[in-house]
Amino acid sequence: MPDAPMLIADDRGLDFLNSLATPHGEPVDWLADGEGLVHWLREAELVPADALDEIVDRVKPVELDRVAGKARELRDWFRGFVESHMGRPLTEKSLKALAPLNDLLARDETYGQVVRNEDGDGETGLAFVTRRRWRSTDSLLFPIAEAMARTVTHEDFAHVKACEGHDCILLFADHTRARARRWCSMSVCGNRAKVAAHRRRKKAE
Repeated sequence: MPDAPMLIADDRGLDFLNSLATPHGEPVDWLADGEGLVHWLREAELVPADALDEIVDRVKPVELDRVAGKARELRDWFRGFVESHMGRPLTEKSLKALAPLNDLLARDETYGQVVRNEDGDGETGLAFVTRRRWRSTDSLLFPIAEAMARTVTHEDFAHVKACEGHDCILLFADHTRARARRWCSMSVCGNRAKVAAHRRRKKAE
């Protein structure tokens, strides 16, 4: 498995879907087991490193494998939702289909705290932050659910696209000014398309 997951979607909820990819023509699943899930969450910066380390030290690998299975099920469900709604703005009619996400969010244990303002840009030097209790391995799913919720509420689904690369299954949010993004990455699928087009021109000549 490649060391670094493909965080190229400009949206963490879509990056979660891209934790299953075909970077070299063969499927690669960064959530294949608990170790992979922890690695993906660390690279995506969805869970604080100290919280991940504490959970890994506290629980058995089989428990992490179990929650990785839940994460894969969540990913499959969300991919179905995104692919059936992409290309047009979401409306309130989508709420019923989002019930599984709201059910998961309702289990989250978050709380707020007033802390010292690390940036020092507040007049009082204080800031309000949201914390999360990491009581079980299932709590690893909550920041993923939060990222997915931000996707459906902040992204214009009219500009959620699938990469045009051959056999590529990656999705992304097109934030370019002209909404002209076609590839998951110019260094991967974009360059492959250019090479293929060049070969076709040479052959035609």
